Amino acid sequence: MDGRDKLLECLDRLQAHYDIDRWHWREDTSPFDVCAGAVLVQHTAWANVEKAVAALHAAGISDVEALARLGEAELAGLIRPAGTPAVKARRLKALAALVMEHGGFQGLFRLPGGELRGLLLSTHGIGPETADVIMLYAARHAVIVHDAYTARLCRRIGVGPEGGGYDAWQRWLDARLPGGLAYRWRGHAAIVVHCKETCRAKPRCAACPLRDLCDYGAREAATDALRPG
Repeated sequence: MDGRDKLLECLDRLQAHYDIDRWHWREDTSPFDVCAGAVLVQHTAWANVEKAVAALHAAGISDVEALARLGEAELAGLIRPAGTPAVKARRLKALAALVMEHGGFQGLFRLPGGELRGLLLSTHGIGPETADVIMLYAARHAVIVHDAYTARLCRRIGVGPEGGGYDAWQRWLDARLPGGLAYRWRGHAAIVVHCKETCRAKPRCAACPLRDLCDYGAREAATDALRPG
């Protein structure tokens, strides 16, 4: 089985195995919540993001217009649970300014994909991964998100490009995955759920639906077989 076939088989199994609708960004998640979450999750756990977003909502900040009106210091106080509040407040304000310059999310997301991604990448605090999360989950462009979870899964099953950074991985994945929005949305969500629940930093290989396809799992099984009973 070549790398493409193995990757596709893994994604099919993951989507069948997990309840992807438990993923925190669903089809009815607002663009505001996706964009806020994409910035707030930088260098922190999702549980902390949920607390910060809940604090925003409790303060009546649930759309980009309210975020744009809010002072940076007050915003930092609300998002403190997500860590580095001053840094992330500045990034959220920069993103809000970009959205408002285009008349709201609808106007911004109406732009062609390449132009939209370029604008996101030129915005303070938004790198390739954050930009692509916004592109996929908020703007609904069928882009590839390459994150730490995708890298972990690919390394363990033994597929991927030789070396290379974010762009190289994105090109490799883009050339091998079906191009539909629903597939890429659910495929990425399945990887994240799998890596949170099973393929953790310390993996739970015995519970893994991919063990027979996984190079790491095969090595672990061989090691287990050599251990004294």
